[in-house]
Amino acid sequence: MSFPASHKTIFVLDHGPFFAESCEHPVEYDVVALSKTRSAGFIPLAPFCKSLWTCSVESVLEYCRVVYDIFPKGKLICVVASDTQARPLNSWSPEDQNTSQLMSSLAALGPLRSSKNSDASILNGLSSAIEMMMEGTDHQVVAQSLMNEDGGEEKVVNRGRIICLTSVKSESHGDMLTEYVRDAIMQQNKVVATSDSDNLLLVGHCELTLINILPTNKESGLKDRSATTMSPHLSAEIHSAKAGRHLANKLSVLAQKHYDLAITTVTGIPMKEEQNAMSSANYDVELLHLKDAHSELRKLEAIMTNQPEPEPSNTMVISTKGPVATVTKSPESNNILLKWCQPRSNSVELLHCMGAYRISPVGVNSRPSVCLTNFLLNGRQVMLEQPRKSGTKVISHMLASHGGEIFLHCLATARSPLEDPPSISEGCGGRVTDYRINDFGEFMKENRLAPCQPTPETEEEPPVDRAKAQLERMTRHWPMVISDTIIFNMPSHLDPLPTLITKLVLTDDDVLECKKAMYHVVGMETRNEPLPVPMVGSRGKGPKRDEHYRQMWAELEVLVRAHSSTSPAHEKILQCLLDCRKPPGEEAGKAATKRAADKVKVERSDAEAMEIQPAWPESDRSGADIKPDIHKENVRGVSDQPPLKKQKMFTGEVIGKPKAGPQSLLSLWNNRINSIHSKRHAEFAGRQEATGKVAELYPNLMREEKESTNGEVKKERTT
Repeated sequence: MSFPASHKTIFVLDHGPFFAESCEHPVEYDVVALSKTRSAGFIPLAPFCKSLWTCSVESVLEYCRVVYDIFPKGKLICVVASDTQARPLNSWSPEDQNTSQLMSSLAALGPLRSSKNSDASILNGLSSAIEMMMEGTDHQVVAQSLMNEDGGEEKVVNRGRIICLTSVKSESHGDMLTEYVRDAIMQQNKVVATSDSDNLLLVGHCELTLINILPTNKESGLKDRSATTMSPHLSAEIHSAKAGRHLANKLSVLAQKHYDLAITTVTGIPMKEEQNAMSSANYDVELLHLKDAHSELRKLEAIMTNQPEPEPSNTMVISTKGPVATVTKSPESNNILLKWCQPRSNSVELLHCMGAYRISPVGVNSRPSVCLTNFLLNGRQVMLEQPRKSGTKVISHMLASHGGEIFLHCLATARSPLEDPPSISEGCGGRVTDYRINDFGEFMKENRLAPCQPTPETEEEPPVDRAKAQLERMTRHWPMVISDTIIFNMPSHLDPLPTLITKLVLTDDDVLECKKAMYHVVGMETRNEPLPVPMVGSRGKGPKRDEHYRQMWAELEVLVRAHSSTSPAHEKILQCLLDCRKPPGEEAGKAATKRAADKVKVERSDAEAMEIQPAWPESDRSGADIKPDIHKENVRGVSDQPPLKKQKMFTGEVIGKPKAGPQSLLSLWNNRINSIHSKRHAEFAGRQEATGKVAELYPNLMREEKESTNGEVKKERTT
């Protein structure tokens, strides 16, 4: 089992003589001197400056307060003061994990000595911090015992973080501190590996953060260093910060980074003025919480900008420009701005809440934060909306108190199952009113589950897996709304293709039925027949008929292509669809019709061709038969006979050539048989009609007889 680095955090505070110096940041504390009603000749008290040690302690306590407020359990912090020796101020015990215990231990620590003592060193505190990191917490000990009971040899992965507040004099001094921590971890891991104690754990990985603290009137010559891997068990980074509010801001930013926190600024809070109760002003309050409370806003912004959703580590800022709140990336801030709404006096109404997250005010002692906290603890609820310049307001979050703790609730901004069902009376722009309710009912009937007795077949493939596979196949393309589909609105023309294409195995008859459905649609397009789609547009005018067919072919290709990888039979249907699709160009309709006709010729049997051939063939000037439009016969089922005036009658045939006049039943049958046989073999050269006459028998013999009789040849009829 692995524990994150945020599970154990150890602060090492430099309690040496350097931190007894002033931070050089004056603080005004004489309130009377700042008031306008002071009397003449009043001498104000001089401002004072805090020590570097006081600034460090206040910043660390603020860091601990935020962590304890948002994470009551699971995130542990220990503080170690380092001077001539290491002085741990608390332990990993749950009783010591609070700010009251830390403040009591700091008070008992005593003041700093300004005299320079060569024995004071920060290395003492770093050694103690590494030893404390190897001590197992209650959660780690329980996890290790459970793993031992299972009989495995796996160990708990112990990770932690050390934050050292000291004075780093140079680059070499910083390198010396990181190397010391690296060597100490290696030595302690060797000791723990040979120890039999169950409460000691190896250090899997440690994150060391060195903060160089300086007075406000000095500049640091040390460059900040990002996280660098020093060894497989250690990564180190160095930051410089001036004392006072600069140090507090630095630790606040580190807390957001270490625990994945974000800030929500509640703006526009109406509060009465402290000096004049009759007037009010709007204030802003910043609240720290987990970054997951902003996940819905990230998704909304990603959808609106057609961009991928940002990574959780990216920081976000909300801008009020545009119709909705805009999320932008900022390297230093992690803030979202939400507007105050009218507070709610009761919580009777049930809201669709997607998550609740504990909050901690950034300025806990400021008057606006205190007023907001007391207001919420009295049982009131505050709705927060996204800033918008136009349109209706969108309430995305809510502040409410539960059990004496304040939570930020993330509300769903989309349609909720708790709302009323869609009303048929609502028109355009309202809720969706054209769900495929009947089709969905049939879909549920086809996918009902029933109890199944265990059999050898079910052991190889469980019925649940087969049901899931069938459900996956049937939902690869299944529009939820009537207006989003065309092919499912014309079942009389495409059936049974939408049903057969979802089957796992297709027979030859199934493939033929699917192709017939596509050929039928090709015929409709050739005859320019309208599709059964609703006309949507201004004044009843919607897209053109060609656009309807283009959309229909595109959707049909999406459906067939989604199932084309199921079997080779499905691939044949896809290939047929690609052949039938109308290509670009002026002769698109003719080309599509010709391809469909060729497909029918190949797949139809000779008997079927005999049945669909027209009874009255049309002839050209030379008397040759013109091939009938087999594609139209396949689509319509009957042949299109020419008008009566254009029909030509035939009486009989001489060597396969019909003549004009009425034709008997025997002549019709012979013509049909000859036509079929002529397609099966090459015609005898002597009976080809290209010569225009019947070929003579034995022409060479007659020529020889003529030459032998000097040109007098007796003509005899050869029988």
